[in-house]
Amino acid sequence: MGRPMLEIKGLSCGYGKRIVLHGVSFQIKRGEFVGIIGPNGSGKTTLLRAIDGLLHPSEGTIFLEGRRIHQMARRSLAQKVAVVTQSPEAAPPFSIEEFVLLGRIPHWGRFQLLETEGDLTIAEQAMVLTGIASLQERRMGELSGGERQLAFLARALAQEPRLLLLDEPTAHLDIGHQVQIMDLLRQLNREQSLTIAVVLHDLTLAGLYCERLILLHRGRLRKIGPPQRVLMKGVIEEVYQTRVRVMQTPGMGRSIILPIAGNGS
Repeated sequence: MGRPMLEIKGLSCGYGKRIVLHGVSFQIKRGEFVGIIGPNGSGKTTLLRAIDGLLHPSEGTIFLEGRRIHQMARRSLAQKVAVVTQSPEAAPPFSIEEFVLLGRIPHWGRFQLLETEGDLTIAEQAMVLTGIASLQERRMGELSGGERQLAFLARALAQEPRLLLLDEPTAHLDIGHQVQIMDLLRQLNREQSLTIAVVLHDLTLAGLYCERLILLHRGRLRKIGPPQRVLMKGVIEEVYQTRVRVMQTPGMGRSIILPIAGNGS
């Protein structure tokens, strides 16, 4: 089977003396589409920051294609891992094309100051793939929330990563843009064999799109596996402290999670 794209062994980390993740271990295979779920404060974003090398473990190790992430140069890591964070409210002062081209910087030579024709071609391909090529001259501040999220995704794709990490890419988007983003991620995963790990709050989206789910609870790995084995009524009610109904989609075996009204009564 070969070595995994990502391997995490006994990871504990946090911010200063506050440890958020405790002894987390799992693997992500090449070409997998994995969802990371859990209640607020369970450590989802902290996990992504650790994988991206921004947080150093207090214990444990993170391997990317067999190499220790925290022994890799930042530029080398950025050539293999791209991150789409939650879009900031303040838009960066760039045109879409300029913003997407920022994704090429990790691949620039030591003394390179300007993009090459190759960089422009790759950025153009990323904008076409995300459906924003017709908007490339517009400023980032002129975009809707959905369009801006697609621009952030295009910048990440311009990095030509092997592993794509996304932190709640559908947050604050209407249902149409949510489906557009998730369909695009599935397309990238299937057609380009891009390995994807995405943090999601929407459990139904996680169940519909992801091959495996990693459920975090209070900084620990609570459950990992296919959606139908993770999105179980007892597990979800225990972790999220709310009553739910779990339904299966006809013919697909995918889980739909519905909260039951009157949880507080």
